[in-house]
Amino acid sequence: MNEYERQRKMAESTKKLYPPGTRIELINMKDPYAPVPSGTRGTVKFVDSMGTIFPEWDNNRTIGIVPGEDSFRKLTQEEIKAENQSKSEVENGTPDEDSGMTMGM
Repeated sequence: MNEYERQRKMAESTKKLYPPGTRIELINMKDPYAPVPSGTRGTVKFVDSMGTIFPEWDNNRTIGIVPGEDSFRKLTQEEIKAENQSKSEVENGTPDEDSGMTMGM
């Protein structure tokens, strides 16, 4: 198998593992000037033909991550459920238990 075929197969495998909509969390980006801090979460938008994953990060960045170079992980279903519950509470004006404050008038 030549290098092109190897790269193509790896990209296809990455596309299957991280389809659009997959939630991920960055552990570490090798780029010393990375605009995405460790711990930032994002939603995969697409994987290109080289296997680079392009998420829309929760901090509104769109820089891609390279499997094997950058460290990241998929969020579990439990983590996604907790995120969705937190968003729902904020949108519905549920009291913030940490501050004791409530949203609204």
